[in-house]
Amino acid sequence: MTAPVHVKICGLTTAQGVADAVQAGARYLGFNFFPPSPRALSPEAARDLALAVPEGVAKVGLVVDASDDLLDTITAVVPLDMLQLHGHESPARVAEIRQRYGLPVIKVVGVGDAGDLAALETFQGLADQILVDAKPPKDAVLPGGNGLRFDWRLIAGRRWACPWLLAGGLTPENVAEAIRLTGARQVDVASGVESAPGAKDPARMAAFVAAANGAGQGG
Repeated sequence: MTAPVHVKICGLTTAQGVADAVQAGARYLGFNFFPPSPRALSPEAARDLALAVPEGVAKVGLVVDASDDLLDTITAVVPLDMLQLHGHESPARVAEIRQRYGLPVIKVVGVGDAGDLAALETFQGLADQILVDAKPPKDAVLPGGNGLRFDWRLIAGRRWACPWLLAGGLTPENVAEAIRLTGARQVDVASGVESAPGAKDPARMAAFVAAANGAGQGG
């Protein structure tokens, strides 16, 4: 039988949201430490949420061009399993963070057109996983979580040496199509399972995971 698609639900802000995401079957839970985001948390608030996450579900800390001081604080306070780098971090910075904190790193690469695909190759061997996201508009405040998608056909049939996740405008209604077009075995969602910015909807989270798993098994 085909293995299920792994789902990452990002931008969780409440204990109920965490419980609902776990109940839905999420494999990764994302906690956002980028203050402009409506999903941003303090390290102390994220710690309380992370402590309630059961074994087997990865706790991911999302940062954007974070300083060592901020990363020192986050990693000292929050029991994270992974770091997600969602800014303009260079390959050297990715390698430095991975070595300094001893945590697996997910590097986000924004894709808008075919010219952006080369960056996906750049981080292979440096990041533990790559997250292929929609490139934000030039005037966007947030680097992700904008509900935008890119042309999934750009990466249809492409494979990389490390595990990867697909993100960008995914919803319960379109995630199956995205998986079929790209062959993704891992998907990431934030705004697509919300009833309002930062407010996760339990029914949409459950529907998203079910749709992803159904597509992954040829349903």
